[in-house]
Amino acid sequence: MVVKIFSTPGCAYCHTLKEFFKEKGIQFEEIDVSKDKVAQEEMIKKSGAMEVPVVEIDDQIVVGFDKIKIVKLLKLQE
Repeated sequence: MVVKIFSTPGCAYCHTLKEFFKEKGIQFEEIDVSKDKVAQEEMIKKSGAMEVPVVEIDDQIVVGFDKIKIVKLLKLQE
């Protein structure tokens, strides 16, 4: 399973999401879109959104920290 988080350093929801993944033992790639304009364009193209976080889980996109959707995609027990 490939998990990517498109985020920015000052985003509180991004921080909460990353902590949630760490608690659950989910490995993820963090992409700072404030420093990487190509990644920012990729995020917007995939999600249609300009806000962060955007999570990509095996080609499925979740905009924001939508815990219910993320848990379902990761097949986690909550």
